[in-house]
Formats: sequence, structure tokens, C-alpha cells
Amino acid sequence: MSKEMKFEEKINELEKIINELETGNVDLEESIEKYTKAMKLVKECDEQLKKIEEKVNKIVAEDGTLKDFEIEAESE
Repeated sequence: MSKEMKFEEKINELEKIINELETGNVDLEESIEKYTKAMKLVKECDEQLKKIEEKVNKIVAEDGTLKDFEIEAESE
């Protein structure tokens, strides 16, 4: 993969690989290659999701700086 795939493209590729492996029409060597590629894609997707989660968990303060997002508990 010369260019970086988008998250959605990686998910689509994972679904394609899973479908191919589930058919059982793939020989052992090809299955191992597809499994290895799938695991690499899973790792990349996980890393992307963690980065996105970090960004989402930050909010911009009034002075323009980023700070952690915290949900204030309602007092009753």
C-alpha cells in the first residue's frame, strides 16, 4: 500500500478479507497472507481510533487552549 488508506477503506478491506476467509475457498498460504494483512489493518484502525478519541476528549477553552473534556456530575 503506497498511499495511506482512509479509515473507511481499511474497514472495507477488512470486511472483504473476512468474507474471503469465511468462504473456505482460500488455500492455507493465501489464508495466512490475508490473516496477516487483516491483523495489520486492525492494528492501524485501532491506532487511528485512539488518536480520534484523544482529539474528541479535548475541548477548546475560552483562551483557545485545549483541555480535557470532563462531564460534570449533576448535584441533586
